[in-house]
Amino acid sequence: MEFDVVVVGAGPAGLATAIRLKQLAQQNSREVNVCVVEKGGEVGAHILSGAVIDPRGLAELFPDWKERGAPLTQPVTEDRFLFLTETGSFQVPGFALPGCFTNHGYYTASLGTLVRWLGQQAEALGVDVYPGFAAQEVLYTEDGKVRGIATGDMGIGKNGEKTARYAPGMELLAKYTVFAEGCRGHLGRQLEARFKLREGRGPQVYGIGLKELWEVAPEKHVPGLVVHTAGWPLDSETYGGSFLYHLDNRQVAVGFVVGLGYSNPYLHPFEEFQRYKTHPAIRDFFAGGRRLSYGARAITAGGLQSLPKLTFPGGVLVGDDAGFLNASRIKGSHAAIKSGMLAADAAFEALGAGRSADELSAYPAAFEKSWLHEELHRARNFKPFMSKGLYTGAFLVGVDQMLFRGKAPWTLAHAHADNETLKPKTDVAPIAYPKPDGVLTFDRLSSVFVSNTNHEEDQPAHLTLKDPAVPIVVNLAVYDAPETRYCPAGVYEIVREGSEPRLQINAQNCVHCKTCDIKDPTQNIVWIAPEGGGGPNYPNM
Repeated sequence: MEFDVVVVGAGPAGLATAIRLKQLAQQNSREVNVCVVEKGGEVGAHILSGAVIDPRGLAELFPDWKERGAPLTQPVTEDRFLFLTETGSFQVPGFALPGCFTNHGYYTASLGTLVRWLGQQAEALGVDVYPGFAAQEVLYTEDGKVRGIATGDMGIGKNGEKTARYAPGMELLAKYTVFAEGCRGHLGRQLEARFKLREGRGPQVYGIGLKELWEVAPEKHVPGLVVHTAGWPLDSETYGGSFLYHLDNRQVAVGFVVGLGYSNPYLHPFEEFQRYKTHPAIRDFFAGGRRLSYGARAITAGGLQSLPKLTFPGGVLVGDDAGFLNASRIKGSHAAIKSGMLAADAAFEALGAGRSADELSAYPAAFEKSWLHEELHRARNFKPFMSKGLYTGAFLVGVDQMLFRGKAPWTLAHAHADNETLKPKTDVAPIAYPKPDGVLTFDRLSSVFVSNTNHEEDQPAHLTLKDPAVPIVVNLAVYDAPETRYCPAGVYEIVREGSEPRLQINAQNCVHCKTCDIKDPTQNIVWIAPEGGGGPNYPNM
């Protein structure tokens, strides 16, 4: 099938790209054929975010978004930022909060619900949206330009043979292809390597975000309340913190972010999240409530200095596939929408000029002149400062944001990629975590159950190993198998049969967070897209 533009990923960036292209076509009385493919079983199925949503990008895409019924209905009513110790807390006075931690004018909401709404708007404009189809391969012309993607075959068994439910993949060809896969996109990673998009640029750094959605007791619900914390249960040298957002309908989104540059291989992000909920300043919110859902995903945190080159012959990277998230604000949806719109503008101009499969240089040029570039420039030193430790980092961020307003005459670099930071197990002490009580705290397997995760079991593994010996001779021997802890879904397990340990991969549990692809010390684990329609099915995340 041939299109003018193929978009990979129906998240905020991909859908904004498609919508903007159709809007421009209508305004200029032209026809532009746009296709969006999405690996989730439905639009929004794989979307997970806090989320406090800055509507700036949405308002540019749809100035009448309120009249159209966009699902942003609960404005933020109060901000609280707490520093936690093991038994106590200290609330930062409002006047001392940097602007990146204030959320007046924003909304607590489900990004998944907003993305489903965007999908409806895209289809109403004539965009072809195909959920349940995973982009498996980038297609190239003979001279090496991107010419589209191929979706994965369905019905291939574990042995690589066709099963009774076999259906071949499809080639989707385009004049331009937009990659909007989200954080650590598996095709985006391949494109970065092929076209050397990171040459001369700093490494991307990441966090893992874990989230639960709760229905709380009426007397515990404070509509629009936004609570962020730093400190306990993490030590002062480990980057991370929490969010707790009161939505409408007595729902509360609670989550925990751990920077993947941590050094102790015994650190267990999921267990840190569960432990955080037991803090005296936090646990009372959940008394009498019940957990509705759970999920996890990696997030880009490197900022402006970690962005790759955005263009290559025949295509572009947008949204978190490039790394536009603003870590200081813990926000990315507005940036994703804006980046998609900028890419669409460049593609529409090129199509109108009769061009195809060249580099859309107008896209990065427009980005550099945009409010998004200005915002990321102000925040560029946040993550490097916070990597220096909680207290030193918080002081330096305060100076950078309050005194210099983000315009200090220096830009700090990220010293290491996240897979390079683990210490050997002999250099650190194990961490003892309490057992879950099944009421406030939970184990990983019961959590995966409420994420509605499912994969067709008879298919090739989508969690692949470059060398099957490495998990035992390196990861287990040197780091005591950190993949059994950093995975938020219990995918990786060391099984001991007699005296010979082996790594068992429970791919059925995978929630597509990509943490293993990022944090594995030797980069031996490679995440690829499984059969379309598999993975989590988040209802309201």
